[in-house]
Amino acid sequence: MKIWFFLIIVATGGFTTMQGYAQEEQQIMVEESAEVFLEEYSDTFQENFFEGLKQKGIRNYDRAIAYFLECKRMQPNNTVVSFELAKFHLYESQYMLAQEYAIEAINGEPENYWYAKTLIDVLETGKSPLDNVKQDIPWNDLLLRKNIAEIYFKKARYKTALEVLHKLKEPSQYAYLQSRILDSIAKYENTSTVVKGTETITSNEELRSVEGYRENLKKLLIAESSTVDLLRISKEAMDSYPTQPYFYYANGTALNRLQKFEEALEPLETALDYIIEDVSLQRLIYTELAAAYKALDNMTKANMYLSKIKSGS
Repeated sequence: MKIWFFLIIVATGGFTTMQGYAQEEQQIMVEESAEVFLEEYSDTFQENFFEGLKQKGIRNYDRAIAYFLECKRMQPNNTVVSFELAKFHLYESQYMLAQEYAIEAINGEPENYWYAKTLIDVLETGKSPLDNVKQDIPWNDLLLRKNIAEIYFKKARYKTALEVLHKLKEPSQYAYLQSRILDSIAKYENTSTVVKGTETITSNEELRSVEGYRENLKKLLIAESSTVDLLRISKEAMDSYPTQPYFYYANGTALNRLQKFEEALEPLETALDYIIEDVSLQRLIYTELAAAYKALDNMTKANMYLSKIKSGS
């Protein structure tokens, strides 16, 4: 039986809003919550698949995983199922399982950009180097290498992106990307910053580390006058590190300040999904959620979050 999958790409605000740097790439938006159109599947497979998507939509990842594992049992070589399982395990911080399924997806379809993107997200969030998986994926596939280089480029990991492109058999195909990487290295390799009146040199990669983003966002949150910058940098941070709750909190706060209260709800609620034993941040998020719901005239929800602040739950 022949199986066709059509991925409908949709932007969700929670996981990575890509910044286009060439006209053709602006057609690509973030995949992370793709809907899937299925043809010629058994009713049982479709029921499990769509129930898994339903559980994903309400962030019940344990149950979503169970449904997709049943799909996996019925279709062991289905790359889309492996891809979804990789994302679910990433959301649950189960990095080894996420890595295993991401590798399965890439081996089944090496030229798929989003499979590569998920693998890199897993490796970076789990603090595992790319070298650890090179032997497990078709590293000599030119498009796969180009995709990985592009992913690192968009994360401002320029030197890593250049290393990925190194020694390709047909480098002329990716001359444009390589040129942009080199230009970015030349422009940002030594960015001057002033710290307590002392000029220091901070590399662009350090500025775009988890701690670098966090410190930058803290300053912008305190300033309150740089809301547009806060929105832009928080989106960039979410794109680079999709499981950091502080970045979603900063993004939701920026949207609240811009009076985009409806849009603020999603990143703020996503922030709660990723919090682990951080009561202070949790209260900050509850405060922003209460403010957003109050502005939307939903006092039931607003009071619910205000009560959570008082109870400390």
